[in-house]
Amino acid sequence: MVKRNYAAVPFTDVKLSDRFWAPRMDVNRIITLEHEYGECKKTGQVDAWDSASKLNRHIFYDSDLAKWIEAAAYSLATHPNPEVEKRIDDIVDMMQKLQMPDGYLNSYFINVAPEKRWKNLRDEHELYCAGHLMEAAVAYHQSTGKRKFLDVMCRYADHIDATFGVEPGKKRGYCGHEEIELALVKLYHETKNEKYLKLARYFVDERGKEPHYFNIEAQERGEDPKNFHFRTYDYCQAQVPVRELARVAGHAVRAMYIYAAMADLAGETDDQSLLDACDRLWENLSEKNMYITGGIGQTASNEGFTFDYDLPNETAYAETCASIGLVFWSHRLLQLDCDGKYADVMERALYNGVVSGVSLDGKTFFYGNPLETRGGYGRSEWFGCACCPPNVARLIASVGQYVYSVGGSEAMVHLYGQGEAQMKVNGGTLTLKQKTEYPWDGRVQITVEPPKDASEFTLKLRIPGWCRKATLKVNGSTLDLDGIVRKGYAAIGRTWNSGDVVELNLTMPVERVYAHPAVRQNFGYVALQRGPIVYCLEQTDHSEDIWRIAMPEDGELTARYAKDVLGGVTLIEGDALAASTEGWERKLYGDSPKMTPCKIKAVPYCTWANRGAGAMKVWLREESV
Repeated sequence: MVKRNYAAVPFTDVKLSDRFWAPRMDVNRIITLEHEYGECKKTGQVDAWDSASKLNRHIFYDSDLAKWIEAAAYSLATHPNPEVEKRIDDIVDMMQKLQMPDGYLNSYFINVAPEKRWKNLRDEHELYCAGHLMEAAVAYHQSTGKRKFLDVMCRYADHIDATFGVEPGKKRGYCGHEEIELALVKLYHETKNEKYLKLARYFVDERGKEPHYFNIEAQERGEDPKNFHFRTYDYCQAQVPVRELARVAGHAVRAMYIYAAMADLAGETDDQSLLDACDRLWENLSEKNMYITGGIGQTASNEGFTFDYDLPNETAYAETCASIGLVFWSHRLLQLDCDGKYADVMERALYNGVVSGVSLDGKTFFYGNPLETRGGYGRSEWFGCACCPPNVARLIASVGQYVYSVGGSEAMVHLYGQGEAQMKVNGGTLTLKQKTEYPWDGRVQITVEPPKDASEFTLKLRIPGWCRKATLKVNGSTLDLDGIVRKGYAAIGRTWNSGDVVELNLTMPVERVYAHPAVRQNFGYVALQRGPIVYCLEQTDHSEDIWRIAMPEDGELTARYAKDVLGGVTLIEGDALAASTEGWERKLYGDSPKMTPCKIKAVPYCTWANRGAGAMKVWLREESV
């Protein structure tokens, strides 16, 4: 029996004042959201809702704008802004005006191709767009209390419910690009209308069943079902029913969204079979198909997965949206079982593969996040398919929700960062205040203000998987971690008093990390990591060609915080070796090159390409000396 044991503490109850997330949240609110709205106006994504507009439209435009609205709504929840709120209200007014009498709502299929409505679920993103609009409507209702957008989307959800299902006269279809499944669960929570939960369950249960719906609809269009771009339903996780999935495959973003919905429904409906499928897929992804940065999806050919232990670096796709989806899935599984393996992956993705997707100034973005490049690969202001920029904006705006969870008489700390949070424990309000320089330093001090002067509950602190040694004190008294750590969390159960202080010290030396020997691209190579941060070399910091630099096995490495570099980061510096080109004039092959001493300076991967689009490497050849 599956039981949802915990609930995330809302980001509105978490105030971060650290040196990593707080500056990014400010840039996101002040710069990124404005930039993205301007791009949406420029490309016609706003005016697509105006039936009189002649601007070009795409089948996925609604989803991009919806994610921007969701990000803006999260920002409004903590920093009210009448101008931003009016922009959203104006867009919602256009949506309401455009909505069909039966509740249908999609700007492209109303204004451009009404005859194609619900004719090609495999390729044309109707339900995907609907899902993102639902998420945006829920976020806007939560942040402002305004019901118009939510009511519009409930009408649309009612129409979708009347259109799809196993009942006679309904289409037994589902979307090629998953998203609506998890959105319907959010809509259910916001409205308490169980019809939406049942509809989410239908879309998950029906996926991949025979006779295959995508074959049926293709034949109805007069097309050969086998004649489509990807030629396999692995691409959209519909080759078999989801409970039979054994390994990650296909488009990585789509996979993460359906896995997240499976985790949601496992908790909501006590479905062990869905959780078992999640467990199999999690194991396959985290142990055989995930980059050290938390990036997923090895190739651009399908924007997704290839085969186990295939992790190319220069051609890595690792779409920003895919890492965001991995955060969503990990976080949902963490609420079902407070297991550090989920939080470890969530943290890895957040601090590396997600925030690398946006520049420090908040104006440019990565779609793919390779682990090495010979130069010329930089961020862009926007994309023709602009899914990543508003996706990273909505995550950063709400990142506080990933820090804490609560359940009954337990409070969990998953991530560390200076700030303050309030949460409900034993029916009262618990306040936790973190003082730390994490992720640059592993010392964390937590001051506890319990619901009343004295209160009994359990505080569970994550001991990250990357940490080899940790110490824990309460009011100066050392606790034995061996007796209280379970599944990566130290559980401190006691009667707490106002002002009690917990001190957690996570040792944070520079670590050399190696890939599984079956990862052929990285055999003989080493990566550098300190705490949750993965590092890389950028050419701009080196006079030697970084492609000729090797790490000696016994080379000393030191960490130094540099407040004036890349907004303030900890650098890794040390001795290395560079292959000399001396004696190699006019020949391609010869004897082993001479290795000469050199220095390296490694920067956090999440900050690369902020000083130009130069060469970059994560994995470095290791040299025996």
